[in-house]
Amino acid sequence: MGIVALRDILRPALENRYGVPAVNIVNSDTMHAVLAAASAEASPIIVQTSVKTVRTLGPEVIYANWTAMTRGIGVPAALHLDHCPDRDVISECLRTGWNSVLFDASAMSVVDNLAQTIEVVREARSYGADVEGEIESITGVEDGIGSDEPSERQSLEVCLDFIARSGVDVFAPAIGNAHGHYAASPKLDYQRVRDIVDSTGLPVALHGGTGLSDQQFSELVSGGCAKVNISTALKRAYMHSALDYLQTAQSENRWEPLHLMKRTGEAVEHMVVEHMRILGSSGRANP
Repeated sequence: MGIVALRDILRPALENRYGVPAVNIVNSDTMHAVLAAASAEASPIIVQTSVKTVRTLGPEVIYANWTAMTRGIGVPAALHLDHCPDRDVISECLRTGWNSVLFDASAMSVVDNLAQTIEVVREARSYGADVEGEIESITGVEDGIGSDEPSERQSLEVCLDFIARSGVDVFAPAIGNAHGHYAASPKLDYQRVRDIVDSTGLPVALHGGTGLSDQQFSELVSGGCAKVNISTALKRAYMHSALDYLQTAQSENRWEPLHLMKRTGEAVEHMVVEHMRILGSSGRANP
């Protein structure tokens, strides 16, 4: 229990076919709410930070909150850097204490991506950290990273070669998923997930989890999506609950920031609990 390697969270999830929420926090309040949900549900949890959040809050502040909030925690937890194309930021987070990173070099050629990912894996191993790899950009812009234009889909053989030669611990393929809001129900390539997992034995990371149906989640998780990224849903829960509270505060002329923090925290915790139950991670932290 407590802080563990990403692979140690995802291995049992893959073996038993449940998904672990990997939730992008934006401040200490949302980190607290995500960890509270994990404790309440006895669920393993992956707390994620975007590059934008790291640059806004500072890695030392984020990590200080992380160590304070996870001290004595009774569930497996990992701190992950999401979608980072900047090697300097990756190095800074690894030095500070992140135990997992996604090196997103999907804008590069596969050859250059592979060469740099091998270097990132070597660097991460020196800190005892794990690496998520990606060679196809997931459609959509998230925290200033990405593109709304679909990227070229690589062949299964190219994906398998990248995984084998890079040494990554989890792989994020493009399967028709997208960051942000889905304008319509996506057409997901479930077979591609199964092919990658069956061929490598590695867990797959699902990006763009917000907005998928329970049935879509179920099929993806059963195919091997052991890591399920949740970002937009947190932003929605946080901002909508804040808006509702502030509108009430304005109409009643009652201004209490601590009540606002409580309201937004409860909304985020409820959202995370819902996803844990859908993905089947609730109760999985129990021996």
